[in-house]
Amino acid sequence: MKKITILFLSLFLTTVAFSQNSAKAKSLLDEVSTKMSAYNNMYLGFSQTLSNIEAGIKEGDEPPIRGEINLQGEKYNLNYLGNNFIYDGKNLYVINNEEKEISITSGDMSGDDGFIYPSKLLTFYKEGYNFEMGKLENINGRNIQFVTLNPMDSNSDIVKVELGIDAKTKHIFKLIQTGSNGAKTSFVITTFKSNQPLSANFFMFDKQKYVSQKYTID
Repeated sequence: MKKITILFLSLFLTTVAFSQNSAKAKSLLDEVSTKMSAYNNMYLGFSQTLSNIEAGIKEGDEPPIRGEINLQGEKYNLNYLGNNFIYDGKNLYVINNEEKEISITSGDMSGDDGFIYPSKLLTFYKEGYNFEMGKLENINGRNIQFVTLNPMDSNSDIVKVELGIDAKTKHIFKLIQTGSNGAKTSFVITTFKSNQPLSANFFMFDKQKYVSQKYTID
């Protein structure tokens, strides 16, 4: 009986500790979301790296991919891999500058594959994830608190998301996605600016501009 009681207490205390850890993690994510959502707009310069131990790809084997994005609410203007992605809140325009082709889809990328898209960067965690506080790291003199998010959907293409949050500014500093195929994609925010002076049509697609440049529009 004594052993059973001790086991019960151990399980109970472990459950309580996990619940408190989860609540603390969600509270931090809510704080970050509230703070960053309050900006009129944000500019993020970022670098992306990929690793996959099973495939023999180590982080650093290839130079990082650079990109930049402007966000305003759910609207965004993203430059990545030579392409421009514009989401105006209704339609997504993918502009392939090399091929001079433009595809237009109604609505943003759905996220049904489990991946995190720019329009949901500050809200994706609110549905479909369990949370826990991760490690606290000192990265280049900045204290970065990691939060681990585990998808509730066992069939998700992503098995884990780790968000690195600057403990001082409460801004997202790093995002790491681990896929079901073992690939780990890391995004580090290298430049952050808020409330930039943007033109009224910054998040709008200028069809005539690309027609005049003889782009093919699907």
